[in-house]
Amino acid sequence: MKQKKRFIAGASCPECKELDGMMLYKEHDVEKVECIHCGHIMVQPEEAVQASTRQFEQVIGVFKPE
Repeated sequence: MKQKKRFIAGASCPECKELDGMMLYKEHDVEKVECIHCGHIMVQPEEAVQASTRQFEQVIGVFKPE
């Protein structure tokens, strides 16, 4: 399966300072941003990944169309 990657307009790399070279993609439900110029990768912090899960969600019912 091919990964969908999107460029972030106007973003500059914190390492090489190049403009418009940052792309955003998801890998194993974790957001990553990578610079196409120098290869610098930023990963979503682990706390943010855990906070996005629905820890206390309860299912009321399941709809089954007949």
